Amino acid sequence: MRNISILLGLLFISTISIAQNKTQDSLKQTQVKEKNLDLTVMPFISYNRNLKFMFGGIPMAMYKLNKQDTISPKSLSGVAGVYTTNKSYFVGVFNKFYFHEDRWRGTLLLALGDLNSQFFAGEFNNADFYNYATNATIFSMGIQRRLVTNFYGGLTYTYASYNTVFENNIVDESTTITNGLELNILFDTRDNVYYSTTGNMINAKWITYAEWFGNEVNANKITANFNKYFAMRDQKDVLAARFSGTFGLGNIAFEQQAIVGGNDIRGYSEGKYRGNTVMALQGEYRLNFAKRMGVVGFAGIATLFGADNDDFDGEVLPGGGVGFRYRAFKDTKFNIGLDAALGKDDWGVYFRIGEAF
Repeated sequence: MRNISILLGLLFISTISIAQNKTQDSLKQTQVKEKNLDLTVMPFISYNRNLKFMFGGIPMAMYKLNKQDTISPKSLSGVAGVYTTNKSYFVGVFNKFYFHEDRWRGTLLLALGDLNSQFFAGEFNNADFYNYATNATIFSMGIQRRLVTNFYGGLTYTYASYNTVFENNIVDESTTITNGLELNILFDTRDNVYYSTTGNMINAKWITYAEWFGNEVNANKITANFNKYFAMRDQKDVLAARFSGTFGLGNIAFEQQAIVGGNDIRGYSEGKYRGNTVMALQGEYRLNFAKRMGVVGFAGIATLFGADNDDFDGEVLPGGGVGFRYRAFKDTKFNIGLDAALGKDDWGVYFRIGEAF
């Protein structure tokens, strides 16, 4: 479901890549050999108004699939486990592969969990939050091929199984199984996909849940993202901007709806605003005041359509906040951190694995 996809995406598959330059001694003109394997274990500690206190651990490894390949970024693999004090949990295995001189990119994800969450429903004067619990299993695998310079195209298959029970039977218990086939196109001129300082990324996806592909009803989703990066203060800092949109077409299930919050507009953690279409625009300044530490400031706006509550359609939803960053790997610019954000009558604290975008 979309709630879990956003959280797992937050935990597992935020945008990632690695710098390829070998360091060089300016006097001796000798190269320092980069390690083929980097290991780290990252703690996970966070809090929001929906899931409450969250804690867990994420062991990760960065490595070269082929030591002789000096062009491909390092690949990334990891295991994640998170438990929350509202008795939700998420566990998963995630992989991001770069190989054959970055002509090919691949992803592999297996995740499962129990989500105890809430949604907002009812007429304007009588609307309220209602609890629900979803048990989910998600498997996804994808491959991308470089078509021409900076352009990639690919396919992704995602299987998801959801069993959802609603408080006071306000909605009947449901079991939903989806098979999603995704066609994606990527334009990528970033100098580093783990920590970008210059360049652009345009990513467009069409996901079909067709009846002929084993789904009960036809549905389609289109997602589009545009990220742009500017080096600032003599290449020390970064100014980043992002537009994102998720557009649901056809019979979008409750679990497939988009929710305002997460990476695209921080400051919304209650799950109040959900619908078939969500769009967001945001900017972030990343100030690096030390070799392995930095701070960020961010702000943005979002809106939605096809909302469960008609009064929310087209509403302007601002969000913004600040965060701290720490470089997790010694040889790789890959940050972890903590963000605090305010939204409209809402707020959230976010533990970061990598940058928001």
